[in-house]
Order: sequence, then structure tokens, then C-alpha cells
Amino acid sequence: MIGTLLKSVREYKRSSILAPMFIAAEVVVECIIPFITAKLVTQIQNGCEMSTIVKYGLLLVLMAVISLCCGSLAGHFASVASCGFAKNLRHDLYAAVQGFSFSNVDKFSTSGLVTRLTTDVTNVQMSYMMIIRTAVRCPLMLVFAFVMAMVISPKMSLTFAIIIPVLGLGLFFIITRAHPIFKSVFKKYDNLNNSVQENVSGMRVVKAYVREDFEVKKFGAASDEVCGDFTRAEKILALNSPLMQFCFNFNMITISLFGSMLIINSGATELNVGELSSLLTYGAQILMSLMMVSMIIVMVSMSIASANRIAEVLGEKSAIVNPEHPVTEIRDGSIIFNNVNFRYSQGSAKNSLSDINLFIASGETVGIIGGTGSGKTTLIQLISRLYDVSEGSVKVGGVDVRDYDLEALRNQVSVVLQKNILFSGTIKENLRWGDPDATDEEMVRICRLAQADEFIQRFPDGYDTYIEQGGTNVSGGQKQRLCIARALLKKPKILILDDSTSAVDTKTDALIRKAFAEEIPDTTKIIIAQRTSSVEHADKIVVLNGGAIESVGTHSELLEKSPIYREVYESQNKGGDAE
Repeated sequence: MIGTLLKSVREYKRSSILAPMFIAAEVVVECIIPFITAKLVTQIQNGCEMSTIVKYGLLLVLMAVISLCCGSLAGHFASVASCGFAKNLRHDLYAAVQGFSFSNVDKFSTSGLVTRLTTDVTNVQMSYMMIIRTAVRCPLMLVFAFVMAMVISPKMSLTFAIIIPVLGLGLFFIITRAHPIFKSVFKKYDNLNNSVQENVSGMRVVKAYVREDFEVKKFGAASDEVCGDFTRAEKILALNSPLMQFCFNFNMITISLFGSMLIINSGATELNVGELSSLLTYGAQILMSLMMVSMIIVMVSMSIASANRIAEVLGEKSAIVNPEHPVTEIRDGSIIFNNVNFRYSQGSAKNSLSDINLFIASGETVGIIGGTGSGKTTLIQLISRLYDVSEGSVKVGGVDVRDYDLEALRNQVSVVLQKNILFSGTIKENLRWGDPDATDEEMVRICRLAQADEFIQRFPDGYDTYIEQGGTNVSGGQKQRLCIARALLKKPKILILDDSTSAVDTKTDALIRKAFAEEIPDTTKIIIAQRTSSVEHADKIVVLNGGAIESVGTHSELLEKSPIYREVYESQNKGGDAE
């Protein structure tokens, strides 16, 4: 896990090394200052001259300035390193997610990936800063302060040897109880984010069904659960402060009591007032270091759970990868399904698609009809290799899709979904997802084919109209036509319309199909539809039922031999027949 995360440090290695180096220098100087102060107090007790005091004073000021400079530089480099590390980590996570197949995304869930990119990265960033700064400072301060205390008085330094194990055992108890809670709470964060995501994206549905109060209560329950876990963890961590205060006060009292007795009994030969004051300072430094160590352990224990979650994503291998020697040229838009079986997970007892055998010639228009859950969308996702078949093969242009370069394949297979997404930006920017180099004239021509130019021209800003996030400022039919135009700009060899004209009227649907037939005759067109009128003019129609092909034929052939197709057709044309 650590090795995986450290790969994201990259260009910030220099800052990550300089920060602890300056911290080490600061610690050394801070540990020498009490020693020099003790010498100064001893000189004053012995009745030294003013020049001696000035000399010691100037030395102490110089060392304080050096400590300040080292501390400031350490803080600067630690900030640069931790923020840069977090930036790279987010980039690497996002890049990893972009390379995932649908099955990989299904494994982590959208909300889980969002939590990893936000909350988990922030936790790891804070932990990294503490590791390269505070985690270096505290052990060094602990060691140097203890060594200096031994130099001054080996007897008195034994008090530190007693209190350190007590504090260590207390911290071990606290961390072992708190860590499992932090580990489980981030999974509940995923559920919380999922609730937010669902309700924001489905706000219209929530309001349409007047479910605001229900959703608020559901979110409140999830939020209370997260709050409860954090409260339990914080109650355990709260023991840290009183434990530290007890050890600090005990140590100060012990040093003051036994130190004073040692000065009096030895006549200041074994220990003097200046050395006692330096021991008190070293005691404070040691205990403050231990206190900071406890804070580091708490932060690291929180971030370990986050780090593991991030490492899971970075270590995940996409289920779909390019072959060793990929084919980059796609000959034509012909498609062959050969004995295809497909299931979404290996543990599934039932196939989503079974015994699919289908040939589609290049340039053909093929309709696909079937009930909900019949496997229509699953079938077309195999063509662009969004999923891999479980058994059998899918060939495009005579070559197995698993042998193609993924980018080359998907550039030649355009898919327009029923719920396709428009991104925030102008209409032109959205259209150029299909072709970044498309001219204004070409976009207008394509939009006329997709029956989108008419409504675009009615906007005050025309093709420069800004589309809000998710396309909320255009209607469902307008969004679908823009998505069809975007897909056509790719000039694909295969165009798949997955119920993507469901929000347009039958006249517009017919005009779009007419434009396809006239303008892109060599492109293979696959139309998934609920309306038989959308596919009745297709070269052939595939009827799916329960993940298997029930019938294949033309409109007239299916009316005779397919009960499912005939039932759908009659139910949709009942009014026309009666008239």
C-alpha cells in the first residue's frame, strides 16, 4: 500500500526530503538552547562579568534565529510536498478510474470512488504532511532531549525512563480501540455520498412524488450513523489529553522535587539551579514530543483506512485491456455474434445473454425490440467492448473485438443512450466531443440530420448557447438530438441508438431515420426501440426475450412468426386499427 501511494510523490521528492532535513536542524538547535541557558545561569550564579552575559545572550539569539529559519523552511517544503502529493494522487486516481471497465466501476460504486477522490485523499494528505514534518521532529526531539538530559544528570533522566513506557502503553490502548471504528466509518461515508448523489441527480423525481421529507429522514439516519461512529471514536481519543496532562504534571513535579533535594543534599555539586531549569525544559520537550506522537498516531490510524481504499483503486487492473499487438484498422461495420453467453459476474447463476448467434452486414439497419430486462442494452455494450463476453465471440469487421485497440474500436462505434449526458459548456463544445476538429459548417450540417438545428437556431446564442451541468436547461428530446449529432460527428462505421429517440415525437423520429438512410448508407445502424414504428423499416429486426433471441426477420415476417413482436405491434396500433 505504501509503495503504491509513494509513486504519486514524483516531482515533489526534493521537497519531501528537504522538509525533514530542516526539521532535524531545528530540533538540534532547540535541544542545545536549554543547555546553553543552563551554562548562562551557572555563570550568573558564579558572578560573571557583563561581557560574558552578552556573549551568551548573542549566542542564544543567533540560535533562536537559526531555529526560526529552519522551522519556516521545513513548514514551506512540507506544505509544497503534501499538497503536490495530494494533487498527483487525485490525478492518478482519476486517471485509473478513466481506464476502468464498467465492471470495475460496478465493483467500487460511483459514490465510493467520489469518497476516495475527496475525503480519503484529504486524510492521506494531512497524514503525509505530519509524517514528513511532525513525525520526524517528535522522535528526534525525544532522542536529543533525552540524551541532553543524560549529559546533565543521569540520575534525574531516569524519571523520563519511567514515564515514557506508561504513556506508550496508554497510547497503544487508545489507538487499538479507535482504529477499527475509523476503518468502518468510511464505508458509511460511501452510503452517505450515494444518498446525496441519487437525490441531487433525481431531484425532479423526488419533488414530483413529494418525497422530500422521506429523503431528508433517510439522509438524516445515514448521517446520524456516521456521527455515532465518530462520537465513539472521539470518546476513546479524548482519553489522550488527560493522560498526557497527567504524565506532564507528574514528570514536572518529580523533577522539581528530586532535583531540589539533589541540589540541597549535594551542595549544588551534582546538580545546580541552571541545570535543573534545563531539565525542566527537556522534560517539557520530551512530553510534548510524546503528545505530538499520539496525535500523529491518531491521524495515521484514520488515514490508514483511507490509504488502503485509495491503494485498492490504484492497484485495480481494468478487466478490459488492449491486447499485446492490437489491430487498429476496422475494415467495415459488419458484426457477428458467435455462440455468445454473458454474465455480469462470474458468480452469477444465470446468464444475462444466452446462445446469441447473429450476423449484421455492414451498412444494414437493424432494429432490436424486447421487454425490460431482455438484454437489449447488454447486447450492444458487447460491440464496443464495454464488457467482455463470458463465452463465444463478438466480431466487428471480421475481427474479434478483443483483438482491437480499444480507442480505435470505440472511435468507430458510436453509442447514443436513452439517458446520454451533456456536459457543462456550449453546444459547440459538447458536439466537438464527437470530433474535436469539426468546423462550424460541419456541425450545422450534422445537427440538421439529427433534427437539432431548428431548435438550436431559436436560442439567442445559437450554437454558443451554454449547456448547464447534465443538460438541465434543455428538454429531453433536445438533449437526445444533440447526443445523436455528437455521435454522428465521429463518422462511425457502427451507430447504435439505444432507445435514444424515446423523447422525440414520431414525425421527428421518422425524419432522423430518413436522414440516416440518405446520408450514412454505409454505416451500420442498430436501433433499440420500444416503438415498432421506429424499427419497422429496418432491414431486419431482432426480438429478444429473457436474454435470448426469440426471432429475427423483417417487420412483415415477424408479424407472422413472432408472438412477442405481434403483441407489441398490436398493442401500439390498437387505436389505428379500430379507426
